[in-house]
Amino acid sequence: MALHDAAASPSDLLAEGEGNRSQIEAKDDAALLRTMGYKPVLHRTYNFFENFATTFAALYFVGGVRVTFSTGIAAGGNLAYWTSYLVTMVFTFITAAVIAEVCSASPSAGSIYLWAAEAGGPRFGRLLGFIVAWWSTTAWTTFCASNTQAAVNYMLSEITVFNLDFPSDSSDVKFRAVQWICTEILLALAALLNFLPPRYFKYVFWFSAGVVMLDFFLNLIWLPIGTAQTWGFRTTHEAFMTTYNGTGAPAGWNWCLSYLATAGILIGFDASGHVAEETKNASITAARGIFWSTVASGFGGLATIILFLFCAPDAATLMSFGSPQPFVPLYAVVLGKGGHIFMNVICVFALWINTAIAIIAASRLVFAVARDGVLPFSSWVSRVKGGQPRNAVIVVWGVAALITCTILPSNVAFTSLVSAAGVPSAAAYGLICLGRLVCTPKRFPKPQWSLGRWSKPFQFIGVFWNGWVVAVLFSPYAWPVTGENLNYAPIIMAGVTILALISYFIMPESAWLPRARLTHFIDSKGAVEETVEEVGSTDRVTPVYHDTLLETDCNFHALSYNSDLISTFNLSL
Repeated sequence: MALHDAAASPSDLLAEGEGNRSQIEAKDDAALLRTMGYKPVLHRTYNFFENFATTFAALYFVGGVRVTFSTGIAAGGNLAYWTSYLVTMVFTFITAAVIAEVCSASPSAGSIYLWAAEAGGPRFGRLLGFIVAWWSTTAWTTFCASNTQAAVNYMLSEITVFNLDFPSDSSDVKFRAVQWICTEILLALAALLNFLPPRYFKYVFWFSAGVVMLDFFLNLIWLPIGTAQTWGFRTTHEAFMTTYNGTGAPAGWNWCLSYLATAGILIGFDASGHVAEETKNASITAARGIFWSTVASGFGGLATIILFLFCAPDAATLMSFGSPQPFVPLYAVVLGKGGHIFMNVICVFALWINTAIAIIAASRLVFAVARDGVLPFSSWVSRVKGGQPRNAVIVVWGVAALITCTILPSNVAFTSLVSAAGVPSAAAYGLICLGRLVCTPKRFPKPQWSLGRWSKPFQFIGVFWNGWVVAVLFSPYAWPVTGENLNYAPIIMAGVTILALISYFIMPESAWLPRARLTHFIDSKGAVEETVEEVGSTDRVTPVYHDTLLETDCNFHALSYNSDLISTFNLSL
């Protein structure tokens, strides 16, 4: 044996070392999950890039800029749009860093409500958990529906380009009927994609990131060429310094409304955290996925905004296109009818893939809540097959499909739901930052991905930044305010919050997020006495809580993050 070891090649030793490292990480992932009271039932096959791609595809910075561009220009003009985006970038990066740090301490499926509960501590954790669970479920299921409709709007904008004899205004019920049918079909196909086995679905992450970059580079190369051959580039002054008031709001608030467009581009970065339970070395990998995908999307969005500011026409011309998606006729003018069709196909396909990724995040959130036993038919919803929560995918698809039906009776109702999609996520980010800052400033478990001395300042900034974003998203978008242009986001948000509070008071503490469980996790890393190794059951591990840490001293040495284990990892940001 000694001779064999001596003869081992460096590559064999390296492979053995990597194998040992993987085993340590796998045991650590499973053990950390048990500290939260769960046994591992989901497949754990995703690496850093696949986790990164979850948020990178969900944010889809090119599509986000396209969707919000006309809104941003209407609210203050070019000058307001790019300056507000710079501010948004900085503060969103800070918020993402705080959320990533919390995720590092508690990486599990659909974990944003657990982050809120743990950040709130034993006293307020259960309340914060209920509120954020309702907020985030509303946000992600609504986003699945609204994002699919955005893809359909690109398709139906061709009616205007080709002057077809068919209504192109959402006020016409015929247009809304076609819009609804197309949205339901694309939504069902996106949900169907989620039934691919994990070994194949991981390529969807790679493909989705590739489509986002293809869209970006096609715009970066093709759009300037077309612009030079048509209406020409805007001057530097026109691109960066012009102002515009298309909302009718007072001048100061009109400028503030530009944050409505810029903040929406980078909301949803918690997506990587929702697949943390399916990610290897989750306490580090998922945190890095959240932070670096947000940074990459932020700088990509900045480059896209600068590109569009130089290539798009003046605000009056842009607003005169009269299309559900102004960039479709813009591409038609700049790239020609043939070229713009190719770009439009890329846009629709990218948004469809974006919806499929959003369904992943939403379904893991629904699975997590069902696993805790608080949803109707929880045992069925939380059932896992092949390491995937497929029934949770069906639930998300069903709810999103029902939300989409609001297109039919009214052209205002669905728009209101869309406007409410981003508010709960921003509010949840702010609430988590507030909980960490006020409720658990010193009691929170030390994460492996840590901000160190920057943690408290970043939490403070995150509270006020997300409070500002929520205030802007609650504002009316046009003046004077009428029933047709009223922003129903505050009303919807209030309704969801009231439901959360009702469920908080009605549901007994023993049924969901008991104080003892939160205390156990926060103060002791929550080691459980029962050891369960098999994967494939959806039953929860029932934690046995103790008054002292001495009784749980020997149960899980894998859970004691000693210096030897920590030194195994690269803890750099």
